[in-house]
Amino acid sequence: MKHCIACGKLLPEQSLFELTSAPASAQDIPDAKEVQQDEGVTLHLRQCGGCGLVQFDCEPVSYYRDVIRAGGGSSTMRELRTSQYRHLIETYHLEGKTFFEAGCGRGEFLKFLQEFPVEIYGMEHKADLVETAQAEGLHVWREFPEREDQRFGHSPEASMLQESGWSVPEKPFDVFLSFNFLEHQPRPDVMLKAIWNNLAEDGMGLVTVPSLEYILEKESYYELIRDHIAYYTFDTLRALLNHCGFEVLEEEMINRDTLSMVVRKTAMPETDADVSAAGSVQSGTPSGATIIAPLTEGYKIVTGEVRALTDRLVREGKRLAMWGASHQGFTLASTSELGEHLAYIIDSAPFKQGRFAPASHVPIVAPDHYFEDPVDAVLIVAPGYTDEIAGIIKTKFGEKVETMTLRTNRIEHL
Repeated sequence: MKHCIACGKLLPEQSLFELTSAPASAQDIPDAKEVQQDEGVTLHLRQCGGCGLVQFDCEPVSYYRDVIRAGGGSSTMRELRTSQYRHLIETYHLEGKTFFEAGCGRGEFLKFLQEFPVEIYGMEHKADLVETAQAEGLHVWREFPEREDQRFGHSPEASMLQESGWSVPEKPFDVFLSFNFLEHQPRPDVMLKAIWNNLAEDGMGLVTVPSLEYILEKESYYELIRDHIAYYTFDTLRALLNHCGFEVLEEEMINRDTLSMVVRKTAMPETDADVSAAGSVQSGTPSGATIIAPLTEGYKIVTGEVRALTDRLVREGKRLAMWGASHQGFTLASTSELGEHLAYIIDSAPFKQGRFAPASHVPIVAPDHYFEDPVDAVLIVAPGYTDEIAGIIKTKFGEKVETMTLRTNRIEHL
């Protein structure tokens, strides 16, 4: 029996879209020993008939509690997060308030908050990321919000912080932050209700998730990955937040492909009825038909674009690399012909280098590998970072390298 992760209703037997040869995960990147046993998986996308949430019907990845950010310290992210912080603090007069990020990784985004007059805390499940954040002076403790009645800061790991000269505040937090974390969660309602219980009255929050509207508009099927078990729209995210005791004050699309909502804590709904009662069945929620068509058409167009590119480069005797060991790049390499034609995948994250793309098994290398083993063309598959990467390619590799990107359903020359 497969049930909706948000409202608990039984999911329909008929899937919307089937993705074959997909990576089993975006972060369990095999090394030279593990790559022999690594295989692709088949994923089934379904839509809840109660709340409308689109989701995979599989188990979540084993590390769904952890936050691993390869591009968290980039100039693109710094500008985006700083702008969001400034707007939130100045608009709602949050100077001097206590902020905490639920799932903060090694504190990449907390660092950007340090220039503002607020108290900063972070919660992270992965122990080595917590240690890194603490070593850099950030007030981060190890915990994960997985029970509605959970009192943050009372885990054994958090109680040990007193030896470091600080502790998690006893009073409720004023503001919570959640950046592209909710889509990984098999029980997003439990996570949000746990946060609700640790917020002050009229506490606020800033939540972002990848946008299903963007995927459908751009027909970018390669955005699908098992790590993202849920695919939110404005309507389904708003409904979930309402159901968990949050009023949405602002909502917008940021960085081309991400939903962002500013919320305020309100009274928890009196009943624990289906989240569909919160209004997610509004007319704006996409139907199965409007989801299936863009994904199937996008798959056809994108794989055709890849085939045309690789055929041309083979005829011209040119070699191709991809920049971006991203979930988009992994899905594209394993579900199209691209993986068969790549010399390697370039990525700036050291923890990915020396490993192999899941399912396609293309080697992942550092940018400087280009000088040892030059290619003639580079395809950028890292939506949100495209312009930044293109600038690096032209500066480091020179103007002769053919530079392209895939950020919709068409390959563009840059």
